[in-house]
Amino acid sequence: MRKLASIQTVNAVEPIPNADAIEKIRVLGWWVVSKKGEHKVGDKLVYCEIDSLLPVRPEFEFLRPSSFKPAQTDASGVETLPAGFRIKTVKLRGQVSQGICFPLSLLPAGAPDEEGADATDLLGVRKWEPPLPVGMGGKVKGGFPGFLPKTDETRVQVLEAALLRHQGKTFYVTEKLDGTSFTAFLRQGEFGICSRNLWMDEADESNVLARVAKGLKLEEKLRAAREKLGHDVAIQAEVIGPGIQKNKYALKEVTLRVFSVLNVDTYRLVDHPVKLAVLADMGVEPVPQLGMIMLNHTVDELVAFSEGTSVLNPQVQREGIVLRPLVEEYDEDIGGRLSFKAINPKFLLKYDE
Repeated sequence: MRKLASIQTVNAVEPIPNADAIEKIRVLGWWVVSKKGEHKVGDKLVYCEIDSLLPVRPEFEFLRPSSFKPAQTDASGVETLPAGFRIKTVKLRGQVSQGICFPLSLLPAGAPDEEGADATDLLGVRKWEPPLPVGMGGKVKGGFPGFLPKTDETRVQVLEAALLRHQGKTFYVTEKLDGTSFTAFLRQGEFGICSRNLWMDEADESNVLARVAKGLKLEEKLRAAREKLGHDVAIQAEVIGPGIQKNKYALKEVTLRVFSVLNVDTYRLVDHPVKLAVLADMGVEPVPQLGMIMLNHTVDELVAFSEGTSVLNPQVQREGIVLRPLVEEYDEDIGGRLSFKAINPKFLLKYDE
């Protein structure tokens, strides 16, 4: 589970050129702009990552002019995300700042304060989710099923120890696309589709995901794959195109690009070469492939590597990159598959409203 708010230690303090009142501090692999002299190396503090939604409380009211987000509701008026203050990437005096820091006094009495302690629930912090795009309504069958893995990558800034541990290993690199998460699966004869958090009704074509599944004949393709492979299959993808995230890729119709293929019977994601072969056989496209690298990079080097234009539309910055080994493996720091992302700060500064 992602620690949106946690206890961390300042591991570097550096000046910002031509800035008298502010400086940058290093927390985990993040650079955060802070008031000059407020922190020194070795200080412990509460760090809140970007995409944290801080609750409406007096100590956070200073964020209202820049960060307030009203509550979100579903079609029936039920609140799905409370009002709060969203933390996002900003640029101050030329320095990119990602996250926000508070003194330990923000914690309730008796709260754990050792490095790495999770303060997310203690502070009532939620993960910011953008409002659902038009066409993402429709009938819901239930929550995201437990027989499928969720599709949220860990950011490289919290994985410095993992980067050191996996140095010298070959990773394949893909472009991270800015769409909407989609899963299609076949399990014990049943075909289904999911958004990021919900099991949707595949027959309700008021939902864009159902229309994509029908248009690409995904049920037929998954059933054919099941016959060939001898096990049930799921694909996980980004749906992109008109009406989705402002159609940054300038596509003429809604489609998808697949980033994972799952053996549903064993709850195991297939290895990269197998995935590409399965997708080629199904006639479904993968996310853009950016080649291989031997991992020997710092966090800052990988963030710099994430910058660049999209393969799908060279007129726009790509959202970032995702790195995975050729053979699937578990990582102790991630608490799941070895897979992580580096988000392009130029993309965040331009599009992360």
